Amino acid sequence: MDKPLSGKKICIVVENLPVPFDRRVWQEAISLHEAGAEVSVICPKTKNYPESQLLLEGIRVFRHPLKEAERVWEYPFEYFFALFHEFRLLLKIFLKHGRQDVIHVCNPPDLLFISALPFFTLTRCKLLFDHHDINPELWLAKYGKKNWGYHLMVFFERLTFFFASHCIATNESYKEIAMTRGKKKSEDVTIVRSGPDLSRLAVGPAKPEVKNGFKFLVGYVGVMGQQEGVDLLLRSVEYIVKKQGRTDIRFCLMGSGPAIERLKRLNRSLQLEKYVDFPGRVSNEYLADILNTADVCVNPDLPSEMNDKSTMNKIMEYMAFGRPIVQYDLKEGRFSAQESSLYAKNGDTVDFADKLLWLLDNPEDAKKMGEFGRNRVRSTLSWDYEKPKLISAYKKILGL
Repeated sequence: MDKPLSGKKICIVVENLPVPFDRRVWQEAISLHEAGAEVSVICPKTKNYPESQLLLEGIRVFRHPLKEAERVWEYPFEYFFALFHEFRLLLKIFLKHGRQDVIHVCNPPDLLFISALPFFTLTRCKLLFDHHDINPELWLAKYGKKNWGYHLMVFFERLTFFFASHCIATNESYKEIAMTRGKKKSEDVTIVRSGPDLSRLAVGPAKPEVKNGFKFLVGYVGVMGQQEGVDLLLRSVEYIVKKQGRTDIRFCLMGSGPAIERLKRLNRSLQLEKYVDFPGRVSNEYLADILNTADVCVNPDLPSEMNDKSTMNKIMEYMAFGRPIVQYDLKEGRFSAQESSLYAKNGDTVDFADKLLWLLDNPEDAKKMGEFGRNRVRSTLSWDYEKPKLISAYKKILGL
């Protein structure tokens, strides 16, 4: 078996999600390990991932405590303590396991280069930037204006691009940002999409019991944040239940995030608790049961510059499980899903609801859309097609 990275040492740093829960980062780590590299990962610990250190499938995982900020003034404290722990663990890895050839930082935030700075400036270690989120656009999505916060986001993004020897972009829109705002040359940016690893997805038969007695099941998985549009989805559910009189649908909204309590309060105020469940972050087994059973999956991401340019993991997962989708009409969402999705008018919660109901009432058309999505993932978008691109990026940064 060809192992092009044999003997190389790589440390991946990710701050916003634990590993292996962060599917993209875990797939990258596994792929690099399979290519012969010695891989370590630094990430936060959570209630469901409490171990500080473990060896998982040949990969060393180091986790640090992290209290997520909920208010703007709390973010400096979150980032300061995260950077401290990331530097501490990088130092531990360098001292115990030797100099790393590459430190692979995954945003958000665009500050992780700070913890790595002493290592790639004082040694021959290279910095690779894995561009997951466009933080200036995220600021606009949250706060609506190009104020001091937006310009600070642009500043740190530019510094990250400046220090990175090579960059990974998740799509063409992100590559364009790397080449314009980031001033990177085309050959210094590799597109590696977040395709699902089909060998690790438990695609299988439906589990009717997860419908909890309802005729239909609608699934959602993702972060519960302001820009994800789950509040818009609840408005669509309100229309479905109260205006259309449809009480035969269960909505299972899986995931957690800074807006989860606010969304639960909104759900209660709309009197939708009988129809909408918020199970939080769920096990892989429960996630598979829902996605194998859902009649329709939804992506209510708010129409914004950020969401228009971003490829959402949830879309790829829905397609891999063969689920028809309803989402708003965003550039990268349409590129990924194509004919496996219906596209509602941006921000129109009634149109979103009507398209969802149409899929439930036209199961044969919905089935064809789901099959299209599954075949598109299998033939074009799965991780099998992205893995060689990741290895190619590493060959470039290491001069192999």
